[in-house]
Amino acid sequence: MIEQGGFISKDKEIKKREKPLTQAEFKEQLIDVGRLFYHDKHPFHVAMHEGKLSREQIQGWVANRYYYQKSVPIKDAVILSKLPSREFRRDWIQRITDHDGRNEGEGGIEAWLKLGEAVGLSREELLEEDHIVPGVRFSVDAYVNFVQEKTWIEAVASSLTELFSPDLISNRIQVLEDLYPWINHSGLGYFHNRLTQAPRDTNIALKIVMDYCQTPEEQQRAIDALRFKCDVLWAQLDAIEHAFPH
Repeated sequence: MIEQGGFISKDKEIKKREKPLTQAEFKEQLIDVGRLFYHDKHPFHVAMHEGKLSREQIQGWVANRYYYQKSVPIKDAVILSKLPSREFRRDWIQRITDHDGRNEGEGGIEAWLKLGEAVGLSREELLEEDHIVPGVRFSVDAYVNFVQEKTWIEAVASSLTELFSPDLISNRIQVLEDLYPWINHSGLGYFHNRLTQAPRDTNIALKIVMDYCQTPEEQQRAIDALRFKCDVLWAQLDAIEHAFPH
């Protein structure tokens, strides 16, 4: 890992392989993407978990992250339309339900709106997207475009950032409760829900990727797709940090 000015350099040579990785090697390379490039290492995120962000910065993060949350079921609907079997679609559709909910007042998007209220934002501010900065909008839209343009297996592989999220989310809950006491703890339901949803989703997506990426080229495309998703998450924090400097 190379660090430049506190940021991780994304320059990494891709080596051509003649033989496919073993299942264990392939999984390890996917995990390595997270070790190197997941957004938990971004300075803004590090500052959040050290309790160093102001109320305005936390609000800016929640407000901007809403644009990503509202786009997740759209992304998953695109992937759903590409999946080649009804078995895969039966599993994947749960992701959309998790975010949109089956009824009014349910789902991850609703839970994120409650988080907004817990940090002192109104629902109207989030719904009207008053605080979303261009870099966040651009990066999230780029992710939706990515899953539209790439193959279905690359689209699935891009979702594997969930491999890295359960421990992060568990830690985030503790951080927000302990280091930001002004946040209403009743608004942290989104994170509690993801502690069970993310591992379930990861197991499904990882099995698909491991089963269907058999050649060196297919495996590398999956690794690249996951790397792209990490870049999307990193770019969001770049834009938020610029708009709400610490």
